[in-house]
Amino acid sequence: MGFLKEFKEFAMKGNIVDLAVAVVIGGAFGNVVKGLTDSIIMPLVSLVLGKASIAELGFMINGTLFPVGIFLQAVIDFILIALVLFLIIKTMNALKKKEEAAPAAPAATPEDIVLLREIRDALKK
Repeated sequence: MGFLKEFKEFAMKGNIVDLAVAVVIGGAFGNVVKGLTDSIIMPLVSLVLGKASIAELGFMINGTLFPVGIFLQAVIDFILIALVLFLIIKTMNALKKKEEAAPAAPAATPEDIVLLREIRDALKK
């Protein structure tokens, strides 16, 4: 029974749960970006190239087809995901800096210091 308890403690640590949530959200985000590239960006590229799909791009050498279009689409997907993640992280960091830059209210002077200052001022008079 000790093994199961130890595994439960390990699995329920904050970092593990956060990582699991990040992986699920990252997968969903990847699907959103792939949908964006498949439905909007790639048709625009296809218009420019004059092909039905970028996946059709390729060349043949000695009867062997090299479909470089599939690779190009994967590269475009990667660049878009990296760009959007960069922008999200940059925005989050800017928001954190604004929170940190907000001046904190000065701490109240402790009562014993106030009393000592009053005594000092009274002695000066």
